[in-house]
Amino acid sequence: MINANANARVPAGEPAAAQPKHNDVVSMTVAGQLFGIPVQAVQDVLGAQRITRVPLAPGEVAGSLNLRGRIVTAIDVRKRLRLEPRAKDQPGMNVVVESDGELYSLIVDSVGEVLSLPGEAYERNPATLDPVWREVSGGIYRLKEGLLLMVEVARLIGQTRSEAA
Repeated sequence: MINANANARVPAGEPAAAQPKHNDVVSMTVAGQLFGIPVQAVQDVLGAQRITRVPLAPGEVAGSLNLRGRIVTAIDVRKRLRLEPRAKDQPGMNVVVESDGELYSLIVDSVGEVLSLPGEAYERNPATLDPVWREVSGGIYRLKEGLLLMVEVARLIGQTRSEAA
């Protein structure tokens, strides 16, 4: 579901029309880091939810929740990225995404706004980016507030599914 054009840089001499004019991104934060997911990958944004723990699931799988009759696997993004746990008084938000026909809820600290970012501003990950973040990020945008990492849902979810198998 990730826009393949969002990851492409136009080589020198190519017409600017080959680049997307803009990329619409849902912004969110985890442990103070701003990151984004393409808006077309987001199915729903929910507040704190009742999550049922799943025995023997990988550590980053917080459990499952019921979303309008569908069972959704909840993934704690902090645990997935090997970060400190969220404070007890900070329940987090749920960003529901779809990957390979399955719904997943990404538990993040907060959800921001939808940003429309210029396609030509998309850059590769910096060499100094933490390897855990680099594993799930396709690139960055430099904003006034700092770096916005573009998280590729398939990478974030793929690791969890392979560990669970």
